[in-house]
Amino acid sequence: MLNDTLASALSNLQNAEKIGRSICIVKPLSKTLKNVLDIMKNNHYIGDYKIIDDGRGKLIEINLLGRINKISAIKPRFSIKKNEFEKFEKRFLPAKDFGIIIVSTSRGMMTHIEAKQKTLGGRLVSFVY
Repeated sequence: MLNDTLASALSNLQNAEKIGRSICIVKPLSKTLKNVLDIMKNNHYIGDYKIIDDGRGKLIEINLLGRINKISAIKPRFSIKKNEFEKFEKRFLPAKDFGIIIVSTSRGMMTHIEAKQKTLGGRLVSFVY
């Protein structure tokens, strides 16, 4: 039984990327995972993905582009204010303007760059670079 579906899905994604696969199949599907994949697709870390219903539960087939160096869920999900992003950028990203942190805000999930522009705080979900 999985305790954190997002963390296990992101670790499957990273393992498939490391061994050079072009397609990764992730199960089970959650709304949070779908939102994270949408953000990653918009920032060109992954290609297109499709949701497959196999009768027992939904799974996702993700096309990999080979652009992910590291991806992980952030646990615990730290609460962050609108002026504290720099501290967590230094902690989770290797360099300035390299990679994204995905934040869950009151206006939906977005990257930390968008949250800074809209002056929103929220909770840290994951990072990718």
